[in-house]
Amino acid sequence: MNLLLLSLLVLPFVGALAVAPLRNSAVAARRVALLFALAELALAVVTWFSYSVATAATQRFQLEFDVTWIPSFGTRFSLGVDGIALVLIALTAVIVPVVMGFSWEEKLPEGRSVAGFFALLLGTQSLLVGVFAATDVFLFYVFFEAMLVPMYFMIGRFGGPKRQYAAVKFFLYSLLGGLIMLAAVIGLYVASADRLPAGTFRWADLQAIAGQIPESTQILLFLGFFLAFAIKAPLVPFHTWLPDAAAEAPVGAGVLLVGVLDKVGIFGFLRYCLPLFPAASKTLAPLVLTLAVIGILYGALLAVMQTDMKRFVAYTSIAHFGFIALGVFAFSTQAQSGAALYMVNHGITTGMLFLVVGMLIARGNSRLVTDYGGVAKIAPVLAGTFLLAGLASLALPGTNSFVSEFLVLIGSFPREPVFTTLATIGIIFAALYVLWIYQRTMTGPLRGDGVLGGVAGVGGGAGPGTATAPSIVAERVRTRFKDLSGREIAVLTPLIVLILVLGFYPAPVLDVIDPSVVSTMNEVGLTDPVGGIR
Repeated sequence: MNLLLLSLLVLPFVGALAVAPLRNSAVAARRVALLFALAELALAVVTWFSYSVATAATQRFQLEFDVTWIPSFGTRFSLGVDGIALVLIALTAVIVPVVMGFSWEEKLPEGRSVAGFFALLLGTQSLLVGVFAATDVFLFYVFFEAMLVPMYFMIGRFGGPKRQYAAVKFFLYSLLGGLIMLAAVIGLYVASADRLPAGTFRWADLQAIAGQIPESTQILLFLGFFLAFAIKAPLVPFHTWLPDAAAEAPVGAGVLLVGVLDKVGIFGFLRYCLPLFPAASKTLAPLVLTLAVIGILYGALLAVMQTDMKRFVAYTSIAHFGFIALGVFAFSTQAQSGAALYMVNHGITTGMLFLVVGMLIARGNSRLVTDYGGVAKIAPVLAGTFLLAGLASLALPGTNSFVSEFLVLIGSFPREPVFTTLATIGIIFAALYVLWIYQRTMTGPLRGDGVLGGVAGVGGGAGPGTATAPSIVAERVRTRFKDLSGREIAVLTPLIVLILVLGFYPAPVLDVIDPSVVSTMNEVGLTDPVGGIR
């Protein structure tokens, strides 16, 4: 029995327990939390190299851990990873220490402790590992619901002015979806009891009998799982919790939210909806594809119109998740591999974009786009990282997102040409919203209260009839609005490296993902359409 996955699950939880009591020493809390996060990253690297791509072609899950949990219900504490779960666990292991590095000096609401915030980060990481590694459907459901708790407290206790509203909205949306999924989980157990000697929650046993369940029953069960995952993804029209949660969450929690936690929905489509309800998946695919394309266009249009930078990032995520859902339900190996890779790349790219926005907000004390202008003149490194994150977000060739978006579109077109053609319009909108916000905040003359606030000689600071030279104004502003520090550059460097390396050489990740995608296609009972790229 392999203990690697159990260790990945337990280590952050132990870290949370170790950090939580350190309320009176912020320095110790930060150091202990980062130590556990780096240890988890090292363990994730060991897990990555322990996974066999060759074995994945014939064995669905590897590194399995399995013990009896609740015998009377047929539930087991079962862990295992395929390629898709492995890359998401690795993404989580990378993002958490990056978030901690950013949050090292983040200002928290009065009365809130650094120890509490970092403990919640580690607790969320532990539960995310459980979500991705669970191979028992009931165990997955437990982790799926439990991960709401630490994120709720991170938003509700450490967030912005409307944090309570955003936290409650996030929790209620997710809880509603989870309760509907619970009914579907129970229904799946009952359906398995009719076809097996006893009811089971074990994924492998349920997948083996998936084809025997009548399509009408599959549709009902599919919808129960789908609603919970669509809320988490988030797909339009189940997305409305995300802009509020992302806007009010502290930046570190927001990065974890848009970088990793919302991947659980798409992961659920690939792990549960398609393999366990193959007939329903094919029947309802047009509905999902319609929602995906609406999400691409709607999210992009709303992103263009945003004045709040954190909400801007949230709406770009909604548009990107439309592409990912398109890839999943286009039913080709190229599109699904692109969708799985897109999840990883989106976490890296959007995580970096959210971090850079957070660094901008920390300097200007405002989330409003109109409060910034000409930042490139006084903080060129900050402007450069903002541009790189934006270009990666719009999938510029040479960045990581281009490869995944290209795979989704080229793999989707042979089977779904109409939906794919409509989706490409979103690429134009992406260029519009990224370049538009960059132009408004980074270029032109120095302007906006976030940049100029309180600087003598600007906005009435000088006496009547006097004028301050632009170079002098820039120098005064520069002393207040500083460029990125060494710590901030160190925080962004791993993400910059991943954006560029995966943009030119995505093979190591695709090699891990591809066998699991092929297995998923086989479980659905479909082959690639004629004319698909191989």
